[in-house]
Amino acid sequence: MTTNILHLPETEYLLPGNRACAGCSVGIAFRHVTKALEGKAVLIVPASCFTVLCGMYPTSSVTLPVINCTFPSTAAVASGVAASLKKQGRTDITVVAVAGDGGTADIGIQALSGAAERNTDILFICYDNEAYMNTGTQRSSLTPLGARTTTTPTQGKQQLSKDVPAIMEAHHIPYIATASPGYPGDLYDKVYKARFMKGTRYIQLNAPCPAGWQYPSADTVAVARKAVESGAFILYEIENGHFRLTGHSLRLSEGKERTPVSEFLSGQGRYSRTDEETLATLQQQVDERWHLATKRHYSEKADA
Repeated sequence: MTTNILHLPETEYLLPGNRACAGCSVGIAFRHVTKALEGKAVLIVPASCFTVLCGMYPTSSVTLPVINCTFPSTAAVASGVAASLKKQGRTDITVVAVAGDGGTADIGIQALSGAAERNTDILFICYDNEAYMNTGTQRSSLTPLGARTTTTPTQGKQQLSKDVPAIMEAHHIPYIATASPGYPGDLYDKVYKARFMKGTRYIQLNAPCPAGWQYPSADTVAVARKAVESGAFILYEIENGHFRLTGHSLRLSEGKERTPVSEFLSGQGRYSRTDEETLATLQQQVDERWHLATKRHYSEKADA
C-alpha cells in the first residue's frame, strides 16, 4: 500500500528559500526523495536545474553532500564515489545521481549505459522536464511530439520521445521505476525501496516545468496529476524483471476511466499551436503504451 503523505517523515533535507523557480516540480519532488534517503546519501549532480536549486557551498539548500560534475559524466562520477565508499566499507551511504532529461538521455547516456551494464551500485534519478530548461528550453530527445521549444519548428517537435526506462530495462538492472511529484507517497516508497537495493537502480521522474511548459506556476501538482490521469505518464516499477503498475495508474487499470490527453495538454502554452492530427497521434501513442502496460501487469500478475 502506498505511504500516506501524512505519514511521511517530518525531517526536512531540502530547505526553503532555495533558487528553484516558482512552482518548480523538481523542488517538490526532491523534498520527498531526500526524506526517503534520510540523510544517508551523496548526490552527484551535473549542470542542470537541480544545480541551481542546490546553490553553492556554504549556502546550499540541500543538507546532503553534493558533488557537481560535467554534463556527460554523472554516472561516471557516481561510479567513482561508489567505488570509494565500497573501499571504505561505507555500506550505509547511497550514491544518488540526479540529472535532467538532457543529462540522462542525451549527453549523459553513454556513461549511464556503461554503469548499468556493470551493474554499478548507484541510484540514478532522471527528472524529466522534457527539455533543457536550465539553458533556455531547448529540445531534448525526451521532448514529446508536438511540444514547442526554442529549438523546434513553430508547430513543435516532429519526433516521438525516447523510452529511457525501456532502454534501462534492456540493461537487466535490478530496479526501474517511474514516479510523479503529483503522487508523493508513491515517489517516496520507490526511492525508499531502491535505497536498500544493490546494483544500478533507475527512477524516471515526470517533472512539469511552468516556465518551459508555459502554465501558471500554481498548477504544477495539478498538471503532474493530469499526466498520470490521462495515461500520458504511467506509474510502474520493474523489480528484477517483474513489472507492475503502481499508485494511481494501478487504480486506473482497475476500471477508473482515463481522461483525454487533450485535457492534460490544454493548459500548456507549448502545445497552443498543436494541430488535431498531432493530438490524435499523441492520443494513439498513449493508448498503445497504456494497453501494453496493463497487458503486461495483469499477465505477469497471473503468472506469479
